[in-house]
Amino acid sequence: MADVLFELTEDNLETGLRGVPVGYCPTSFVDPQKGLHYVGVPLSQIYHQEPEEVIYLLYYGKNPTADELKTFLSELKKRQNIDPEVIEDIKKLPIKGGAMELFCCALMILGMSEKSEDWEGDCLNLIAKLPCLVATIINYHAGWGDTSLPDSNIGYMENFTKMVNVPNKNEEKLLEIFKLFNVLHYDHGGGNLSCFTGKTVASGGRHLYGAISASMNALSGYLHGRANQDGLKFVQEVSDELNGEYSLDAAEKLLRKRLEEGKLIFGFGHAVLRVEDPRATVFYDYTKKYFPEEPLVKTSHVLREVGSKILAENPKISDPHPNVDAVSGTALHAAGFSYPQYFTLLFGLSRAVGIAIQVLYERKYARGGKGTPIMRPKYIYRPR
Repeated sequence: MADVLFELTEDNLETGLRGVPVGYCPTSFVDPQKGLHYVGVPLSQIYHQEPEEVIYLLYYGKNPTADELKTFLSELKKRQNIDPEVIEDIKKLPIKGGAMELFCCALMILGMSEKSEDWEGDCLNLIAKLPCLVATIINYHAGWGDTSLPDSNIGYMENFTKMVNVPNKNEEKLLEIFKLFNVLHYDHGGGNLSCFTGKTVASGGRHLYGAISASMNALSGYLHGRANQDGLKFVQEVSDELNGEYSLDAAEKLLRKRLEEGKLIFGFGHAVLRVEDPRATVFYDYTKKYFPEEPLVKTSHVLREVGSKILAENPKISDPHPNVDAVSGTALHAAGFSYPQYFTLLFGLSRAVGIAIQVLYERKYARGGKGTPIMRPKYIYRPR
């Protein structure tokens, strides 16, 4: 007889399946006190590694040897180019929508050209092509010109940094922040909305590109992946109101006034964590080290102190601490990527990696190789 993992009651209904176990996640988990782990390793121990090393860890469930990493890099590089016809089709899409709309459509267009019956091949192809795909979308949407071809002599995020045509870019600083952002956002357990959506769509037999397109639609919402944009906007508003006075007293007075007026405080709280998000800690340390005099950095660090203090006074708030969205946008802005309309797209560039690997697991390896069945939760009829 199977162990009872969860006692389901009526109180669990209409709660978004929050906390209800439905499967296994082989790539990552979030500990309430220690934060995000990739394959059992705290992210705080590996965030500085090269993106390709971390992707290998997620994909194979172990750290690579030098030879294994070399082979993996070669495999990605031979798959990184996108058919020019796909690029031209993407550039025919209307730009009046947001960048995430273009990304979702572009994934479907790529799937028309690339999809196969091989889940593993599609997974590697998609991961390899993401930097070129996202750079193409940003350049097209922003009007920054054509995207150069990937360079087989440089790395994963080096290629992305080179291909995205940010005006007057400091390539060294952009590469640094893009790598950091990318690694910190690859995966986040199996039950977050975008991941669960992708796995649900794939369970019905939809190909990987369609599943990831669906997951990126889920990521686009303001309650999910768009929170990093709202976080930067909040920091900018507070910075303007502080007007150069970055004291704890001034910030506390401002936040209390904001709450009294019924306004929100963005970038705090987490569904699982009960401490400061370790990913946020990495970004706080990074911005303090490299951009200590940047006004938005000063503001974010003051908010880090007083926001938690004020929110902790509310007994209904279980986690008053900063999450990654409290500071990730500020870090991107400080490093020279001041385009919040593309922050969620950068999130998608990263998170699509972890979701694709989880989809691969559920389709090819779960249940002893049978894969998970089509998703079909039970709903109970009740008249309104």
